[in-house]
Amino acid sequence: MKIRKQNYGDSNLVGEKVERLRKQQKITQKDFVARLQATGLDINPTSYSKLEGQIRIATDKEIYAIAKVLGVAMEELFR
Repeated sequence: MKIRKQNYGDSNLVGEKVERLRKQQKITQKDFVARLQATGLDINPTSYSKLEGQIRIATDKEIYAIAKVLGVAMEELFR
């Protein structure tokens, strides 16, 4: 997996944890976005990358879908 080139932003609380969990499960960003889209979430790779990098706000709908795809409780994303 690639190493992050830029520092994390401060626009959301979950991005860094989402990235860590996704990488632990050995899921690429491309595959993860496809899984999110399969749940009905309308998200593109650039928007997801910005969410992970904490450059943009994460919506409740996105947090719900991300937790579902990762197989964790939503609260886990905030720890």
